[in-house]
Amino acid sequence: MNEKERKISVGLIQTACGPDRKGNLGRALEKADFAADQGAQILCFQELFTSLYFCDHENYDRFQWAEPVPGPTTERLQELARKRNVVIVASLFEKRAEGLYHNTAAVIDAGGEYLGKYRKMHIPDDPGYYEKFYFAPGDLGFRVFSTRYARIGTLICWDQWYPEAARIAALMGAEILFYPTAIGWATAQDSETNREQFDAWQTIQRGHAVANGVHVVAVNRTGREGEMLFWGGSFVSNPFGSVLWQAPADKEAVHVQEIDLSLTGFYRTHWPFLRDRRIDAYGDLSKRFLD
Repeated sequence: MNEKERKISVGLIQTACGPDRKGNLGRALEKADFAADQGAQILCFQELFTSLYFCDHENYDRFQWAEPVPGPTTERLQELARKRNVVIVASLFEKRAEGLYHNTAAVIDAGGEYLGKYRKMHIPDDPGYYEKFYFAPGDLGFRVFSTRYARIGTLICWDQWYPEAARIAALMGAEILFYPTAIGWATAQDSETNREQFDAWQTIQRGHAVANGVHVVAVNRTGREGEMLFWGGSFVSNPFGSVLWQAPADKEAVHVQEIDLSLTGFYRTHWPFLRDRRIDAYGDLSKRFLD
């Protein structure tokens, strides 16, 4: 390898959430502090980490859980970022205006500066995941943030299944793709179905790493909430799809993983997918379906 190594450490915080939202935030901050003690420079929490995953039902009362971004929670996170010199990716329930809400990732730099936010672009509507009831689709486009340690792309959960989203973030210069996530198994499912779903979820994200030559960091929640058993399995993939670390399905986990950002140059040189893209031939991708 000719490129100079650029090693940094990313921290993944996989937790089980309960009904006490202040307690969830407090525990998450404690785990973030622990990860910083272990050398983490960029921290990522799971999707909607301060609360239960409320989108399993359509409940008007849950809109009271939303907050401005930036707002009270980002202020708490900025304090942590300043104190520990860490970058933070935090998924929050954003109240933009009365009756207008988003599923939003806030990004805070290592000095505590609020860098901006990404609003989830792909919004699911499935049994147990009634997100269209709560969230308007993102209108900021795909975003990449220049932090002290790396240029990062932030995508959220359902975005994980779309290669277009990962590609655009990579083309914008993302060196790492972070995916805060809340996904799990229905308790009525059999083990074969569970295994197939988890494998698909991880495989497609490893594919994003390979196709774009970037590290992928997915941080999922764990624990049972109602009829959903969140499958944990947070992981880090290198730019050629190798899993560097994977969390258990049924336990909380805090992990700090060293990664080498110079591997992007190495793999992109040896597997030049970006060079060989036929950008003149992809116009049909902007259509819903080719009837």
